[in-house]
Amino acid sequence: MLPRGSCSSFLVTPTTLLRWHRRLVANHWTYTRRAGRPPISRDVRALIVRLARENPRWGYLRIVGELKGLGVMVSATTVKKVLREEQLGPAGKRKGPSWREVLRAQAKSAIAVDFFTVDTVWLQRLYVLFFIEIASRRVYLAGCTAYPDGEWVTQQRGTSHGRSPSVLTQSDS
Repeated sequence: MLPRGSCSSFLVTPTTLLRWHRRLVANHWTYTRRAGRPPISRDVRALIVRLARENPRWGYLRIVGELKGLGVMVSATTVKKVLREEQLGPAGKRKGPSWREVLRAQAKSAIAVDFFTVDTVWLQRLYVLFFIEIASRRVYLAGCTAYPDGEWVTQQRGTSHGRSPSVLTQSDS
């Protein structure tokens, strides 16, 4: 709009002025931080995976609720994404401990009880009540009778706590 002669009075050309304006607008609308949610920490990720592995019946929402109780705010979508990345399926389809693993974990406190029978020389049948500690494989003989009933079994169980019953170890049997 200005005559050509007056353009020489400016220090910069109109092209330079327009370039500066474009750069100013571009820098004004450029965000330095990344878009989207920030990534979760490794500790939170490890906690999500641990909760899912130790509780294979818990779904995404249950894990989110447990984390919220611990003061960790995570969305169900994030939990689902972490479990998918760790190749853990949805609740009910995750691999839990096998029966062998459960029994080995509980073996120190597990005790089995049963009867076995003995036929005497005079053809009388005796019933022997015994207990087995699963972890040590020790056998405790609690009592022997020809006529076992509920009252007798209860009495044997009660008296075996007060006195030390006969013990057979694996080498004895």
